Amino acid sequence: MKKLSLMMMIALSALMFQACNNAAKTDSKESADSTNAVKDTTTTGATGIAVDAGDAKFATDAANGGMAEVAVAKVAEQKAVNQKVKDFAAMMVKDHSKANDELMAIAKAKNITLPAAPSEDKQKELADLSKKSTSDFDKAYVDAMVDGHKKTISLFEDAAKNCKDAELKAFATNTLPTIKGHLAEIEAIKKGMK
Repeated sequence: MKKLSLMMMIALSALMFQACNNAAKTDSKESADSTNAVKDTTTTGATGIAVDAGDAKFATDAANGGMAEVAVAKVAEQKAVNQKVKDFAAMMVKDHSKANDELMAIAKAKNITLPAAPSEDKQKELADLSKKSTSDFDKAYVDAMVDGHKKTISLFEDAAKNCKDAELKAFATNTLPTIKGHLAEIEAIKKGMK
């Protein structure tokens, strides 16, 4: 009986350890999405969320992308060789930090949980980019910015059309021209690098 109890305790401990280990692997974005999914959408305040699930998803996606843009731009400010790339990176830090602050204020008012850090995928992209040699870094950063801004424009255009919350819809609509400007600028830089 003692052996059976001991084996059960070991098995239970192993399961608990595995559950804790899996929980630690959940990234900040997934955690924010999960938290928002269980909030009551019929009330506001400490337990409620003042927007629907689609709007909350846009907010977490936008925050995730914005934080990642700032993080990778800070690396580019230090590592880029091309002065136009460095200047673009500085603009990314300024513009995306401003947008991130604005989104955080809206999220706080709406009781939307935003990620505390970029997702694991975004962190992996940052790590991969950071490993590039200085000669390869500029091209890799520029390519990533072109691709990322195209995806971000799509995200924000969808939100500008489909967000039900007026403040989030306005945020998407008002931020979209800046993101489109970033894409035009980085495409010009890319063209000039050939």
